[in-house]
Amino acid sequence: MNFDHDMIVLGGGSAGYAAARTARDAGADVAIVDPGPLGGLCILRGCMPSKAILRSSDILALMRRAGEFGLHTGDVGADLGAIIDRKDRLIAEFAEYRIEQLREFKLYEEYGCFLSPHEIDVGGQTLSARTFVIATGSVVSHVPIPGLDDVGYITSDEALELRHAPASMLVLGAGAVACELAQFYQRIGVDVTMIQRSHHILSGVDEDLARPVEARFREEGLKLFTGTHLHRFEQQNRLKVAHFTHEGEEKTAAAEVIFQALGRRPNSTGLALAKAQVNVDHHRVCVDTDMRTNQSHIFAVGDVNNVHEIVHIAVQQAEVAGYNATHPDAPQRHVDERLTMEVTFTDPQVSTVGLTENSCQANDVPYLVASYRFDDHGKSICLGETHGLVKLLCTPQTGEILGAGVCGPEAAELIHELGAIMYFRGTVDDLAKIPHYHPTLSEILTYPAEDLAERVSG
Repeated sequence: MNFDHDMIVLGGGSAGYAAARTARDAGADVAIVDPGPLGGLCILRGCMPSKAILRSSDILALMRRAGEFGLHTGDVGADLGAIIDRKDRLIAEFAEYRIEQLREFKLYEEYGCFLSPHEIDVGGQTLSARTFVIATGSVVSHVPIPGLDDVGYITSDEALELRHAPASMLVLGAGAVACELAQFYQRIGVDVTMIQRSHHILSGVDEDLARPVEARFREEGLKLFTGTHLHRFEQQNRLKVAHFTHEGEEKTAAAEVIFQALGRRPNSTGLALAKAQVNVDHHRVCVDTDMRTNQSHIFAVGDVNNVHEIVHIAVQQAEVAGYNATHPDAPQRHVDERLTMEVTFTDPQVSTVGLTENSCQANDVPYLVASYRFDDHGKSICLGETHGLVKLLCTPQTGEILGAGVCGPEAAELIHELGAIMYFRGTVDDLAKIPHYHPTLSEILTYPAEDLAERVSG
């Protein structure tokens, strides 16, 4: 069969571009299908715009603490329109660069859907390819809570575009996106209430790493309800009212705006994957460790396979898929799940790499654990950043580091030292012996390492 392209990539975000680039570098003729707007979730509505606006609220929060450091300031406040203007300028630059990269390929700016395992329809045109990579990302989940659709809500897409701050906001959910944007809006003057089903925020991390963030939220005035069950919503004059159960009691909370942050789902609807005979489970495109679907020539990477909703892992998956698709006779590559890393950019930040205590317990993995708090660490005390802790998990016999977590100042940066040591299968003894400059934040990592090194039995 003669094909129009060696590979067609559906989706031009971070994962799609990485797969296309990898395959092109291997000599393949690659086309990308993306209806736009071009750039992908991370650049347009995710990682980059959220971090741009969080920088503004972080500075504002620090300015309000000036007296703590012997400094004097006048009244400080936020201009949300100006914050969004700055974000838009930065995102336009990021997107322009990505679009230039995409245009290095044959780019079809249309929706694509499968007609058969080797053919897709692109704006009425039939295209064929030897291999395909599905990288269509995710969309906001619709949650059927009585009355929610009737009263209306915003999602993270709109939360990143508001130019006038509401007086009050209800945040539904407490994942990474919910927590980051809830703290942003609280800090710029919005009265924020967060309602979370699990018993602590950031339910994917160990409880001891989440609790310091909850403490900071409450210090800043954010009202937080965990362990809840949402029942219904109603409109009362200009306010949207949530009815929910908390600690066995019926409660209500009202606000001008509801921010629905209850998650995202894989964006597979509309791809006609049944015609490609690709297995899908609740929108998730099923893949193996090679990133292949049940059709050996069709791969799926990034949010659409729902393995991890993390950009750098999506890129790793895409590079694996791009290589495997173009090297079918070579040993196939896999993504190293051992080094999975996650970061939430709240204040304090939360980061993890590898296994957590929860995952060790759930899978009967033997481990030793030790932690050390930032409020007992010299550099963090000097900085006035004393919320949180660092923790290490290791094997009882050899001391090899299994996982780590940091909740505290610069957690997003500190976790990378631990990831690097784990990459080389280093031990807590190695970490304890590596010289660390004093006083630095990173030297706190050596304290639990020293503790564990004394307890390892090997």
